[in-house]
Amino acid sequence: MTSRSTIIVVEDDPWTRLIGVVLDPATSDERRAAFADFMSPDEPDFEGWCEDLRARAGALYPSEVRLVASPAELREQLGAARALVVESFAVGSEELARAPKLKVVHKYGAILRNIDVAACAAAGIKVLGVRRRANIACAEHAFALMLTLARRIHRTYGLISVEQLAAAKFRPRQFDRRHVPGANFGRIAGTRSLHGSTIGIIGLGEIGREIALRAAAFEMNVLYFQRTRLPPDEEAALRASYRSLPDLLAQSDWVVPQLPADPSTRDFLAREQLAQMKPSACLVNVSRAEVVERDALIDALRAGHLGGFALDPLYEEPGRSDDELLAFDNVILTPHMAGSPRSNGLRDIAELITGLAQALCE
Repeated sequence: MTSRSTIIVVEDDPWTRLIGVVLDPATSDERRAAFADFMSPDEPDFEGWCEDLRARAGALYPSEVRLVASPAELREQLGAARALVVESFAVGSEELARAPKLKVVHKYGAILRNIDVAACAAAGIKVLGVRRRANIACAEHAFALMLTLARRIHRTYGLISVEQLAAAKFRPRQFDRRHVPGANFGRIAGTRSLHGSTIGIIGLGEIGREIALRAAAFEMNVLYFQRTRLPPDEEAALRASYRSLPDLLAQSDWVVPQLPADPSTRDFLAREQLAQMKPSACLVNVSRAEVVERDALIDALRAGHLGGFALDPLYEEPGRSDDELLAFDNVILTPHMAGSPRSNGLRDIAELITGLAQALCE
């Protein structure tokens, strides 16, 4: 690396490592090959994608990308940094005082609450963000799972004949069309609508907010719980009402935990919390499996307390064909698909890199 290379300090994350793959020639061949393999389902010409983005990055390529795994390591590396990329690490007066060359702070996300925007402005440092398409895809997947459970699509897909429906233990029979409509001749009970129902979102972070926006479009009643209540204007924008966790669980037809994976959230929804859920309510988890206690979940399903459960990603990956959860006809498991396709993450990183390049050229 030459002394003239731009130094970019980046909070380490599996996706932000891609910044180094694109901009830092010192990135290992092993990491480059791993990313090419990871992207192959949706971007078979990954190296071509990188080359195109390098061309759009202009003078930002090549750069020295320094990945940091902790706030302390971030502060240690700020002295030479011209650009900083963070997801959850705080950027305030202490960090800025250590960064005399810093020109731009880029949040890998859209919510800037961990960045002191006023302090950055006073120091002449530009603050950027990106509304992550992968987060939008996760919210869409949550609704795909909800709709599948609500309409029982996983139980009825492809069952269009009397013989097929009967083999699936339904009791199909035509209605008297001289007097009534012919809908649901399969006589499939237990379907429900999202419209008018109540969704309880635990954690209104990046993905939680995307879920809330879509729930409002379905005209659902949106409740939320998190440690810090949102300001009234943000609640109004999201059409979301705050509840304590017990009240949210008792009032919601759909419970959607949207929490990060860390020791404080493991088994966040345990036996006590599952018992507090409204009988027949559905639990849809597109965050991390570990936030729901597995044994308590299976017991709640066996007891018929839960109306349904959907999960992505899984408790173990790859999953097992004999997973006990697959025995329930009101459970949907998908193989870690919520953020797909890969083009979502690629476009997020491309927007981030070109934003950095433009900010440093100004």
